[in-house]
Amino acid sequence: MTPTAATLDARDPLAPIRAKFHIPDGLIYLDGNSLGMMPVHVPERVQRAMTLEWGTDLIRSWNTHDWIDLPVRVGAQIARLIGAQDNEVIACDSISVNLFKLLSAALKLRPDRTVIVSDIDNFPTDLYIAQGINAMLSGKYELRFVKRDQLEAAITDDVAVVMLTEVDYRTGERLDMKSLTERAHAVGALTIWDLAHSAGAFPVELNACNADFAVGCGYKYLNGGPGSPAFLMVAERNQSAALPVLSGWMGHAAPFAFDPNYAPDAGVRRLTAGTPAVLGMTALSAALEVFDGVDMHALRVKSLALTDLFMELMHSLETEYGFELVTPTDHAARGSQVSYTHPHGYAVMQALIDAKVIGDFRAPEIVRFGFTPLYTNFADVATAVQRLETVMQSGAYLEPRFAQKSKVT
Repeated sequence: MTPTAATLDARDPLAPIRAKFHIPDGLIYLDGNSLGMMPVHVPERVQRAMTLEWGTDLIRSWNTHDWIDLPVRVGAQIARLIGAQDNEVIACDSISVNLFKLLSAALKLRPDRTVIVSDIDNFPTDLYIAQGINAMLSGKYELRFVKRDQLEAAITDDVAVVMLTEVDYRTGERLDMKSLTERAHAVGALTIWDLAHSAGAFPVELNACNADFAVGCGYKYLNGGPGSPAFLMVAERNQSAALPVLSGWMGHAAPFAFDPNYAPDAGVRRLTAGTPAVLGMTALSAALEVFDGVDMHALRVKSLALTDLFMELMHSLETEYGFELVTPTDHAARGSQVSYTHPHGYAVMQALIDAKVIGDFRAPEIVRFGFTPLYTNFADVATAVQRLETVMQSGAYLEPRFAQKSKVT
């Protein structure tokens, strides 16, 4: 017999961490794959940065509070979560900017190759960045964007870079990082992995998979807040050769020498460009402290248990109300979200949000539910399905107000 949600919560070794987050009363939040909840200690830390570090100490804080090394320190906090060394990760900019920096640097490392491979269903910004770089270089590259089941065949000996997202943002399908990286290396190509839906959701293993480069964001499973700084990873073996196109002053070996000629930093810091966003970086650094002492493998066990329970409870609603599961049931092929298609997907999600269960919608008809093991519990899962069933039974989703689309879906 399947254990009840209450039994599973009683057995959960990560349960005490939930108290470290601000969770509004009565709200079931299943959208941490889009914006993570706020850890309760973050406002105090940001307030201190504003009132003492900025308000009182002012520009002295670059030294007295070590603002200048925030990107390095925050990068080291993230490194453990993604299976990298501290000196391989730095926090800065956004995923889009970081992907531009890494893709342009990687292409320069393979000057005789003219193909960029990606998944046609990759998150659009990744594809747009590749298109923009290619346009900037007068169409030098073939953008070989293929369906997921064609990826291995597409990775041939003319490929410079294979650019993939580990977990699909719509379906939650998890790609096999190790095998695809091995395939790329076998033909001499480099890999860039987007960890937007991986970092903080389960243990990522960049070095174990021999990945070359990676990007990720701070505002999803890392809970750094809206617009939180992103991060990038450059494997140590590639750092001395990866030359940035965005050669900004913070990537210089000696930025305060004010040398008119660019000389890149010896390590990953060369991939930074401008001044770090201190308040955003402070919030992210504080938020990352909730991972201190967390066993990432225990996190993965809970993630799978949460998503297993959700799919089990949803099974009767699939048959009765027309939901179709698009997330793999195989553990190895799943991230930490569950997605369904429904002909009225947008309206269904809006009605569910009105019932205080927050998930989200992705076109054309996908409803997504993200499960953040640090603060989502099994009672949340059971309650969410109960409220969705009520929405469907009552027909509330058919109300015209729920079909009116907002700018952000």
